[in-house]
Amino acid sequence: MEEKKEQKKKRRFRWWHLCYIFAALLAIWWFNNYTIRVNKNAYVTEKVTTRFRIVVISDLHIHEGGIGGDKVLSKISAADPDMVFVLGDMYTTGSEQQVIDMAAKAVTDIAAEGYPTYFVSGEHDTDKGYIAALESAGVNVMNYRSDIIEVKGNRVQLIGIDNVYYSPTFDLSNEFTVDDGCLSILLAHIPNYPAFSEFGTDLTICADTHGGMFQLPFDLGPLVDPDNTDRWFPQILTDATVFDKGWFQYVGGAMFITSGLGDSPYPVRFNNRPEVVVLDILPEKEES
Repeated sequence: MEEKKEQKKKRRFRWWHLCYIFAALLAIWWFNNYTIRVNKNAYVTEKVTTRFRIVVISDLHIHEGGIGGDKVLSKISAADPDMVFVLGDMYTTGSEQQVIDMAAKAVTDIAAEGYPTYFVSGEHDTDKGYIAALESAGVNVMNYRSDIIEVKGNRVQLIGIDNVYYSPTFDLSNEFTVDDGCLSILLAHIPNYPAFSEFGTDLTICADTHGGMFQLPFDLGPLVDPDNTDRWFPQILTDATVFDKGWFQYVGGAMFITSGLGDSPYPVRFNNRPEVVVLDILPEKEES
């Protein structure tokens, strides 16, 4: 009798132990996929005389049960930027109209709060009605457009493109001229380091990669190369640069890739939480 009781206790212990493990794994999964981190960065340049702040968001892939626009807006408001860059894929191709409307609201709410908002499309969020809704709400849609604006007394050239494909002969110099007399910033959803470094804006800001989704611990890079999903452990097994997320330097400037906010196509982020990027542009005399 005592032996049977002891066996039952052991079975109950094993059951509760498994429940604790499952709950811990669920919490880790939820934390990695549905909590937003604020990724603070700084870019120092001689082309500005006063500091200003940019917030960058992308790849929300909004859907019921995912990260909502209100949570993103609260992070933006806390950062209190001088402008906001939205780099596309705020919803996923094939979404129902109500989801597309949710994505539009997530962007237009930013402009409604008074933040100058600059948008480029990704490969997903190209619906004409969606784009028209952004424009009518005062969002600056920068798809193949160049503007020179003033921010905190600094002249800034903004160039935006919406390419989802780059031909072997792709050359931005055929479309735009970089103004060397001011800070130049290129906004593009999909990274193309060779073409962007050749074009030569001071700063290029991109998205699309989702940071490789699953990042290995100890700064060992993504599990799978975002540019080639057949290549596993690319940072460990190859010498090639992996354009997954973060900073990449080129002559005269730098490219930054945000890992974005969404969980598309599957919620399998690890060590790579959804992010809102806060980017402070600083004059050389002020590096803090």
